[in-house]
Amino acid sequence: MNDKNDKTFPSVDPELLTSQMRRIKEHPCYDEKACHLYGRMHLPVAPKCNIQCNYCLRDFDCVNESRPGVCSKLITPQEAVEYVRDAIQKFPYIKVIGIAGPGEPLYNEETFETLELIRENFPHLLKCLSSNGLLLPEKADLLNDLDVGNITVTVNAVDPKIGAEIYSFVTYHDKIFTGEEGAKILIENQLEGIKKAIGLKMIVKVNTVYIPGINDDHIIYIAKKVKDLGVYIQNVIPLIPQYKFSNIRPPTVNEIREKQSELNDIIKQMRHCRQCRADAIGKLGCDVQEQVYK
Repeated sequence: MNDKNDKTFPSVDPELLTSQMRRIKEHPCYDEKACHLYGRMHLPVAPKCNIQCNYCLRDFDCVNESRPGVCSKLITPQEAVEYVRDAIQKFPYIKVIGIAGPGEPLYNEETFETLELIRENFPHLLKCLSSNGLLLPEKADLLNDLDVGNITVTVNAVDPKIGAEIYSFVTYHDKIFTGEEGAKILIENQLEGIKKAIGLKMIVKVNTVYIPGINDDHIIYIAKKVKDLGVYIQNVIPLIPQYKFSNIRPPTVNEIREKQSELNDIIKQMRHCRQCRADAIGKLGCDVQEQVYK
């Protein structure tokens, strides 16, 4: 017999559940099995950035490196539509269209123009975006309107003291902030933006750059914080020594694996990342961008 005081669980929208499962099972970054079946296409339409990380060097004319922040050329939103059309004809396994730079997507109007065109022309493709999260609280609703269902936010610290060692400056609403003040603004916006995106039923992944001697012992606190917010998966990626951190050694493969094992009890870990370029196309580790971005 049912007691009137029994707690009942709210019904789950089957359509929403199906959509969310697809955004996981067909996204090569969110599901390790998917990376062998499906591909992604990054559109390099966003050149400007609003923060400066001490490990970041952006390059818009790069063919010899494979890392975030580089592409062989910038393209316009209109060109992006034609490139996508060409790519999905040549490689039908491409299921995800993403914008990952080479700058900060949310800081470039071209991002939103591109997403609008992709939504109009390719409504069946998953839309994805990578961000530093600074503008995510004020842009999350727009991203939701543009059918962006997957978002990656790079969170390297949840303590401004540690963040101050990682970021040279933060440009927020036309003002430049440095040190702990800048890091505090960035971290607060990242966490608020993640919470808002999850509230909009987006699937969120957090990237964390493992920087030995700076945030290695702090990553577990990042994992706990973002897990509490509802983040689906965390991706711990090794530092690429360059710019102001060119003298810091990257973590070893064993150190990365040990860190992932430590964190796996807290939040699901992505173990198959390839630190993709801003113009990457194809399956992870099997890029074919030279066959599309001619």
